[in-house]
Amino acid sequence: MAQTLYDRTLAFAGICQAVALVQQVAKNGHCDDDAFEATLKTIVNMNPSSTLDVFGDESNLKLGLETLIKGIDNSPSGTEATRYIISIMSLERKLNARSDAMTQLGDRLETVSRQTEHFDLLDDQMISNLASVYLDVISPVGPRIQIAGTPAVLQQTTNQHKVRALLLAGMRCAVLWRQVGGKRRHLLLGRKKMVEQAKILLARA
Repeated sequence: MAQTLYDRTLAFAGICQAVALVQQVAKNGHCDDDAFEATLKTIVNMNPSSTLDVFGDESNLKLGLETLIKGIDNSPSGTEATRYIISIMSLERKLNARSDAMTQLGDRLETVSRQTEHFDLLDDQMISNLASVYLDVISPVGPRIQIAGTPAVLQQTTNQHKVRALLLAGMRCAVLWRQVGGKRRHLLLGRKKMVEQAKILLARA
């Protein structure tokens, strides 16, 4: 994978998009359908030819780019999004240090990828399968990510599955972030450059 500002911006926008969708589902029980599909597809794209290929097209990251540009402000929603992003990136570091968990994750995702030859990725059963990968492989690695939202919405099994599937997609993008050379200093010191790059991408998305 190339390690340019462009690649890092795409990867980080992927994390931002997964988190924005988690917030939508947790509060409303539904989310942007196109962004949801594009985000879940990143999980089963096992051998991408480039960073962009993970997402298919820049336009598929519109929500993530908007979230990145808007910044993680001091509003309750922004603070919540920051917490989710930090938690996902922290979990990814713990996962990366566990070769057994990484192997298990690869095996499980290969199985899900094969299933997409016969089933639509957005079928309830497929979303449930992705959620179980998150629950079985990712959750045991570190502290659970506490999701805030509407209690009645979060009690519904289908919404729980969607949230976990999206967290799995967030993890996939966090892995990508590391693969394209993303480091904490890029978030602390290089955020302005990423925002500028995201604005360019959004303008043509």
